[in-house]
Amino acid sequence: MGPVVYGVLGLELAAVIAFAATYNALDFRIYMWGGQAVVHDTRLYVDLAYGHWFTYSPFAAIVFVPIAALPLAVARVLWDLASVAALAYSLVLILKLAGWRMSRVTVAGVTAAAIALDPVYQTLFLGQINLILLALILTDVWRVSRGRDAGLGVGIAAAIKLTPAIFIVFFLLARRTKSAIIAAGAFIGCGLIGLIIAPSASKLYWEHLFYDTKRVGAPYISNQSPYAAAIRIAGGASQIGPWWVVIPLALGATGLAAAVLLARRGDWLAATAVTGTAGLLVSPISWAHHWVWILPALVVLVRAGHRVAAGFGYLLFAVAPFWYTPHSAGPREYGWHWLLTLVANCYLIAGLAFLAYMAWDAWRGTQRSRDQTKDLGPAGRVQGAAAEVERGQGGARDHGEGGVGADGSGAVRARPS
Repeated sequence: MGPVVYGVLGLELAAVIAFAATYNALDFRIYMWGGQAVVHDTRLYVDLAYGHWFTYSPFAAIVFVPIAALPLAVARVLWDLASVAALAYSLVLILKLAGWRMSRVTVAGVTAAAIALDPVYQTLFLGQINLILLALILTDVWRVSRGRDAGLGVGIAAAIKLTPAIFIVFFLLARRTKSAIIAAGAFIGCGLIGLIIAPSASKLYWEHLFYDTKRVGAPYISNQSPYAAAIRIAGGASQIGPWWVVIPLALGATGLAAAVLLARRGDWLAATAVTGTAGLLVSPISWAHHWVWILPALVVLVRAGHRVAAGFGYLLFAVAPFWYTPHSAGPREYGWHWLLTLVANCYLIAGLAFLAYMAWDAWRGTQRSRDQTKDLGPAGRVQGAAAEVERGQGGARDHGEGGVGADGSGAVRARPS
């Protein structure tokens, strides 16, 4: 099995390198343009880059300053290889958070399988930054799950793409106050770097542009957020009133509440998958390539024994059927078209279903814990409090103990964390 797995992964890497060396991906070109434009301050937001606006923060453009100095083909190859490395690293952390120790062959296998998912290969195809941000966030979550201080990765990720800021709120609500403060400090510090290097652009961005969805084509089918679905169904952004803000707030509150409950019982993987999914549902712009949070979500489902649901989810995010519906920004996309509308918003529906299931699972676990404490009496309450303290310090520590997973997969299951 090993040679086959490594062979498939090798072919995928060869395809990624060949593609990156020859294809001039639009998003990566805009990144490089931003790295060149940010040194000219307001040019970053008043000039078009290849017919599109630069929509990230000034700090994000600063990140690309050294990359913009490289030849395009070299920069693209290095960027996509870094993204694949970030993918493999993220999968290792996800599997560790699941309580599994995996062999190199298994890591290679899940990496190869992950590359076949639409959010992953869209990230590589466009030269996007999502896999690198995922690695930054998961590094912090892993450290927090072990009782260590964290937050730098989340803060930097939020300074680049804003949506990861939901993890700052999650850390705070999960009583990881120091990590939340570090993340918030890193976010502010990165913003100050942008202010120093591009003061006028920073003022323009933070006062007027960071919430402006008109600059990104929100109705496009790749945007699988609730806001985009509402625009397409209602027939345009003008049909969505100020009442809409209630929807993302409700989804965000539900996701964060579930994530906190899951974290308090020591399930940091599920808490992370829920928080990442909630961020996608809160944001007005959640392009298909943003949905890399399907990776921890699928592992959560497999670990819980929901293999059919996980298999269906994998197929859904590999095939990405919304691409086969009208998506030319024409009138055929607008209105309610029954099954076609459901297919056109399939990522969104999957995200809502996963969030609803995890919220129910978190609530059910809390109720079960309360019932057990009542049945055990005062002694049970003391034991429950002691267990809560242990979970609050990062759960059981990994001392190298484990055995073959009960699922028969050959995965070595570590002590739960």
